[in-house]
Order: sequence, then structure tokens, then C-alpha cells
Amino acid sequence: MTKPIEGFSKLTKEQKIDWLTTNYTADPDASKMLLKRYWNVAQDVQQLHDEFIENTISNYYLPLGVAPNFLINNTLYAIPMAIEESSVVAAASKAAKFWLDKGGFKAEVLGTEKIGQVHFMYHGTKEHLTDFFEQVHSKLLSDASSITKNMEKRGGGIHKIELRDKTAALDNYYQLHCTFETLDAMGANFINSCLEQFAKTLKAEAQEFSLFTEEEKAIEIVMSILSNYVPNCVVRAEVSCPVEDLESGDTEKSKAFAEKMIQAVNIAKVEPHRAVTHNKGIMNGIDAVVLATGNDFRAVEAGVHAYAAKDGIYSSLTHAAIENGIFRFWIELPLALGTIGGLTSLHPLVKLSMEMLGKPSAKELMQIVAVAGLAQNFAAVRSLVTTGIQEGHMKMHLMNILNQLGATEDEKKTLTHHFKKHSATHNAVVDAFEKLRKSK
Repeated sequence: MTKPIEGFSKLTKEQKIDWLTTNYTADPDASKMLLKRYWNVAQDVQQLHDEFIENTISNYYLPLGVAPNFLINNTLYAIPMAIEESSVVAAASKAAKFWLDKGGFKAEVLGTEKIGQVHFMYHGTKEHLTDFFEQVHSKLLSDASSITKNMEKRGGGIHKIELRDKTAALDNYYQLHCTFETLDAMGANFINSCLEQFAKTLKAEAQEFSLFTEEEKAIEIVMSILSNYVPNCVVRAEVSCPVEDLESGDTEKSKAFAEKMIQAVNIAKVEPHRAVTHNKGIMNGIDAVVLATGNDFRAVEAGVHAYAAKDGIYSSLTHAAIENGIFRFWIELPLALGTIGGLTSLHPLVKLSMEMLGKPSAKELMQIVAVAGLAQNFAAVRSLVTTGIQEGHMKMHLMNILNQLGATEDEKKTLTHHFKKHSATHNAVVDAFEKLRKSK
């Protein structure tokens, strides 16, 4: 049985690998070779990767692809996408091409407000706490001025600090609910620094407030942290065209397609089991761009899914309608993104992705990411209501199956040509591969 190790973080990378492969892999030498194979040959790049996180032993690569022909607000983009799932980039590209000659995508940012909270416990009368907050409000702002100074120069900073009574949900629980503008920065460090200063001020000033009893002075700060739920940091993206333009030259077919798209979206609005998969497809596009641009896809995921349930039922993030003969398909969702700070200025491929996008502001990136999600959803739902999702997906997945089977380059070419005319199920691919091998 492997024993616990002391001081692991202080070991060199080679020592960590030696210990790990010796104790947790069947073939330590082969495992060491595999880990080192994925090191970057450029030493400076590898050192950069090593310092992103703790206890680094290698790099875990994802493909970086590009989806071209995205016309967004009359500007043409090639959107970088980092993702491992087959057909995502192809589907996004197909949707971009579909809407290219129909006016493209329109997007607008509806708000950029971000949120942080100081959570605390208070044992006393609400009136005393309200009076205290009114007195200390200006002090909270002034004590944080050294943190907010540079952000305020750029037009950002603290928007509002509110005292919220949460005792109906949890005994003695109150919070400072704070809103911020962080401009092109995602703003996590800025917000958290402000919140921790608010907490210090709150606790210190409570000791001097004349109306407080000794028990009331003992405000217990539980935690000070930003929220990844940002319902007022929202972007909308949309496509639209006359119904008859959906299927060129066939008005009846166009109308049937539009109505079926609307039905599919409406099902995702009322049926959570469908909505989860529906929205997962949206996040295929969103996460891929968020990751390629060095943003926090876990934070985006958490906030978006909370937003999908904001009306009391988990529901579709996209909407579809026919209005005065015009088919509309749109999405509205919260996206807290940054284009400065963090990995955006460190990771070489993130910097390249940002350059490919024209070095966007945070607002512009919000629009691009929302469009990627909308395009992905349009492509998925379109496949579902027409040919079915598996036909296209399995053909894109074909190469993964062939690689698992150990196919040679000639075998890949032969079988790729074969499955242009045949259904590429896993069993069908295996059977065709085995027949090809036997024929040789």
C-alpha cells in the first residue's frame, strides 16, 4: 500500500514524476516517457505552463480549431475554439455559413454589472444594524479607495453596496450585496480585494458604534467572495430572416422547418430533461471560445445554468419565433469575461486567439461568445429536426474510432471514402475496418 508523502510540493518536477509513476502506474518508465512527450520543446513556454498551477507534471493538450465566416454586427470573424468533442467546430462553421448571406448575427450587451458579497452573522435588532450601515457606508467606500483608484480612472469601480436581510432563509444571516463595473477585466481579484476590505471595515467600525450592545458588536464575518451568478452582466445574440429564405426556393419547406425549430425550442423551455442537453450543446460553443481566450469556463458554466433556472424551472437559453413573416432565433445569457489580466496576457495561444478576434474589448468578446453558443444551438436543433443528430456527428467521430482501431493512413482514406455514402455507426466502422484488414 502506498504511504502518504510529506513535502510533495517541494520536490522538483522530475522527483514528483518519479514518485508518482513508481507508486501509481504499472509501467513507470513508459509513464515517464509519456509525460515528458507532452512537455513543450520551448523551455520558456514550458516554464510558463509549469507556473500556471501547482505540482505540474506535464501538459494536457486540447485541439485548437477555428470556425470561419462568422458575420457579427457586420464584422467578419474567424472564431478560435478549444475543444475535444467531434463536430462542434464543424457545426459552428456550418451555422456561420448558413447565416452569412442572411445578414449574419446581431449581438448587443445589455449590462456589465458584476456582484460580490460579504456574508456575516449578526445577533441583534435589525434597526440597530440598519442605522450602523447608514453610518458606515461612506467609510466602506473610502477605506477601499486605494484598491479602486486605478479602476475608477478607467471608468469602473464600485457601483453600489446594499445591506440585505437574509434571516428569513437562515437565522442571523445578513450580507453586504455589492455591485461592480470591471470594464475589460473579468475582475475577480479586484472584487474580492474590495470585499475583504469591506469586511475589515465592517468589523472594526462595529466596535465603535454607540447603539450596539456587546453582543451586537460581535459581527461574525463568514466569508467575502464574488458571485459567479451575474444576471445583470448579460448579452443577447440573434439571427433572423424571412421565413421563405430558410430553405431557398421552397416556401412550404421553409415554413415547416421554422415551425419545427420553434417546437423544438419550446419543448426545451418546458422539459428540463431536454433543456439540460439543449443547453449543453450551447455550452459546447461557448466553453470552446471561453477556453481559447483564457477565460474561466467553470465560472461561465455555473452562472449560465443558474440563469437558465431563474424562473423556477430549468429551461432553454435560446428562443425562437415567427413574427410578421420573419423567423427569429436568439439567446440571452450572462457572461462575465475579461480581455486583460490572467491568462489573457500570459498564455501564448490565448494571446494569438485574441489577436485573431481583433483584440476585442470585454463587451465585444461577450458578443462573440454568445454568437458561438447561438450558432452551435442552431446547428444542433436544425440537425435534430431534419436528418437527426447522429448522421453528422458520427461522420465527424469516424476518425476517433479509426485511431482507436489503429488504422493506417491508407486505411483511413479508404474508410473515410466508404462512409461518405454509408451510416458511420461504431459497429459499422469496426465491421468495415475488419473486412478491409481481412481483404489484405
